[in-house]
Amino acid sequence: MQHCQHHQQCQQEAITVAEKYCATHNLRFTPLRRRVLELIWTSHEPVKAYDILDAISDTDTSSKPPTVYRTLDFLQQYGLVHKLNSQNAYIGCAHPNKHQQCYFLICTACSEVSECCYQSIDTLIQKVAKKNNFTQQHTVLEIQGLCESCQNEKA
Repeated sequence: MQHCQHHQQCQQEAITVAEKYCATHNLRFTPLRRRVLELIWTSHEPVKAYDILDAISDTDTSSKPPTVYRTLDFLQQYGLVHKLNSQNAYIGCAHPNKHQQCYFLICTACSEVSECCYQSIDTLIQKVAKKNNFTQQHTVLEIQGLCESCQNEKA
């Protein structure tokens, strides 16, 4: 896993990319969308929707679950975040809109998540789908295990 040493830079880059993407595509990057994305990028660990709601309700008491879910849907639709189904949580996209599918390595000890993209895996999944007369719409592959740092701690 990455155990990011310059996470504030990661967070700022994610916000800058989101701002540019929204401006280029005439999308509104509202203060709420910005705040939710900032909260998701607080770390490289997944964040649950209700944790986001709790964090924003400190400053915006009118926020309700549907508002947060609509915001997350927007961010996910435009590739700015990914949903980790196994954890029902969200993680920031390290390189939005530059890939079709991505895969996640999830450390079961420290909860850090790394996003991985490999064309060969995409190609294999497409071949399997085609062989089975299946139309692929969305793929999320989550691999759980131990990151290098956590392996070293156990050694």
